Amino acid sequence: MITQKMKYALKALLVLADEAARDIPEPLTIEQVARRSGTPKRFLEHILLEVRNAGVIASIRGRSGGYLLVKKPNEISLSELLRLIDGPIAPLPCLSRRAYQRCEDCVDEASCRIRKVFAEVFWSYLLIIESLTLEDMLRSDQVADQVLGA
Repeated sequence: MITQKMKYALKALLVLADEAARDIPEPLTIEQVARRSGTPKRFLEHILLEVRNAGVIASIRGRSGGYLLVKKPNEISLSELLRLIDGPIAPLPCLSRRAYQRCEDCVDEASCRIRKVFAEVFWSYLLIIESLTLEDMLRSDQVADQVLGA
C-alpha cells in the first residue's frame, strides 16, 4: 500500500509531466501544481523538495519561476520514487535489498516459512513495479480515456 504522501508526489509529477509535454512548457508555481493535482500546498512543498533533491525536478527562482520536470517521464522509475518517498518497499526487513535487516525473532532465515511465502509475493511485485515509469502512468490515463469514452 502506498502512503498519501506518495499519492501526492505522483499527482504532482503527473501535472509536471503534462506541462512538460506541451509545445512550450513553463515552470509551474507550487500553487499551480497544488491546484491542478488537488494536493494540499503545505504537504506539497516538502514533497517537491525531496523530489528535487533526487534530481527528478528542478526549481527556478524568481517571478516567472516554479517547478519543471528535468527527467523524461520514461526515465522516472516508480519503484525509485516509492523508495524515495515511502522508504523500503519490502514487506519484511529481511527481504529488502537496500535496507536489509534480520528479523529480531528469526532463528533461521533459510527455513522461515513466513519469509518464503512473502518472498514469492514480493519478487512478483518487484518485477512489475520496477518495470513501471511515470510514462506508464501517463499512458494509463490515455487508455482509460479511450475506454471510458472521455
